[in-house]
Amino acid sequence: MYEFISGKIAQITPAYAIVENNGIGYFLNISLFTFEALKDKSEVQLYIHEHIREDAFMLYGFFETRERDLFRMLVSVSGIGSNTARMMLSSMSPDELHIAISTGNVNQIKSIKGIGLKTAQRLIVELKDKIGKATEGENFLMPADNTKAEEALSALVMLGFSKAPSQKTIDKILKEDPGRKVEDIIKLALKMM
Repeated sequence: MYEFISGKIAQITPAYAIVENNGIGYFLNISLFTFEALKDKSEVQLYIHEHIREDAFMLYGFFETRERDLFRMLVSVSGIGSNTARMMLSSMSPDELHIAISTGNVNQIKSIKGIGLKTAQRLIVELKDKIGKATEGENFLMPADNTKAEEALSALVMLGFSKAPSQKTIDKILKEDPGRKVEDIIKLALKMM
C-alpha cells in the first residue's frame, strides 16, 4: 500500500526513526545500515515495508530499495520474521548478507543473533537462486548514485524487459562508466539486450 515516505526526521535511534510528514509522525523500524545512512540528514525519503498482524500494524523503513527487496526476500523464508530480518540487516550490510547467501556461507549467517544452523541452511537453500550468484568482488548494491540505475531499471521494466537481466545489464554499464546519464544507460542497455 505505501511505497515511501518523505519528511523531516523528528527523532532517530539505531532501531527506529520518526519521520514527520504533514503534521503526522510516522514510527518506522530501521536497520543499522539505514541508521548510518540517515545520521547526518534532517530531510529523508524512506522506502516502506508494511507488516500487518492481528495485534499490530508496523512500518519498516529502508534508505534504499535494494535493502527493502532483500528484507522482503528474508521474511519470505519460513522461520524468519520481520524483526529477525531487521536484525540480520543490522548485523551485516546488505552487500555482506547477499554474498554470504549466494556463496552458501552458513557460518557467517549463523553468527547473527537469533539464527541457528537449520535456519541458516534453509535461508541459503530458499534464497540462493533468487539472489543469484555473486563473487567477493562484486557489489550487490549500486554505486553511491543509484538513482540513475533505478530510473533506468524502471524504464526497461516498463518497456517489457525482465528485471533481473535488465539489472545485470545496467550494472555492467555503470561499472564501465559510472558517470553516464539515465538516457544513455537506457539506450545502451537496449542495444545490449
